[in-house]
Amino acid sequence: QVPLVESGGGLMQAGGSLRLSCAASGSTASSDAMGWFRQAPGKEREFVAVISWTGRITYYSNSVQGRFTISREYAMNTVGLQMNTLKPEDTAVYYCAASPRSLYMGSNYADPDWYDYWGQGTQVTVAS
Repeated sequence: QVPLVESGGGLMQAGGSLRLSCAASGSTASSDAMGWFRQAPGKEREFVAVISWTGRITYYSNSVQGRFTISREYAMNTVGLQMNTLKPEDTAVYYCAASPRSLYMGSNYADPDWYDYWGQGTQVTVAS
């Protein structure tokens, strides 16, 4: 059973908005910290945002700060990523990830190895 499933990707014009969703199930507990990463062709996987299991702590990469918002819906066990003011450089495959570790300022949350579970990814393409 795949524990994380992303949805909501697609093609959007620059300046537009998209909302990604990640549904967690199986081994992925509701107490996990949840994060979003992205990977563009020929580049390494890049941290985008992370949210604690309480939803009270969030961190963003500098490149998306102020444009993207991460949130979680406990009833549905999902994590969302609202992406506004999209830019062509946001084009990538976006991955959802879960970590059972505590999220705080000193956490290594930007490192993919901090996460135990990954989704299959969803493509986001932003046209200029």
